[in-house]
Amino acid sequence: MSRVVRKFTTRVPRWRPHVTPVSLETATPEQREALKETPSGTKISDYVLVLAHDPEALAARTPLFNGIMYDEGGLSRAERELGAVAASFVNRCIYCAAVHASRYNQLTGDETVMQKVFFDGAAADIDERANAILRFAVRLSECPPGVGPEDVASLRAVGLDDLEILDLTLSTALFGWANRLMHTLGEPMDNR
Repeated sequence: MSRVVRKFTTRVPRWRPHVTPVSLETATPEQREALKETPSGTKISDYVLVLAHDPEALAARTPLFNGIMYDEGGLSRAERELGAVAASFVNRCIYCAAVHASRYNQLTGDETVMQKVFFDGAAADIDERANAILRFAVRLSECPPGVGPEDVASLRAVGLDDLEILDLTLSTALFGWANRLMHTLGEPMDNR
């Protein structure tokens, strides 16, 4: 039997739901409609099939998720993924951290940043802009009311504009919520 994954990795583990996913063959018309749009336009995962138990919420969640993570303009895709990884690291969501660290690596072609983040957290020795993004996302994930003007100023100091700061805030906050759903609804399992 597979065992629960307990450490951060860029190798995406299998996610085992605690709730039986909706079956596409027996899905209601409302569930099928909610499943027409998927996160990132990819296959329908067990996670999304579990969320389909509440088709109204899923129908609102997916366009919101896609808009925050994939809309053009503002913060780069890789930097949004870095915000997602920071939130997932703080919230100890092994599955989300692996998925989004892997995407970051694909987008940047550089695996060293995620290795350093997983080893040293907010103290990772990475370039100045990535470091400011990471520190902001970690602080926002640890205690949202604790983020203040000095945190925003640190982002502006490395060149982020208002739209980029908004995108970072949204991608980080989105994963604060998504991590909690992942923890509640299932667990990451070793693929062995």
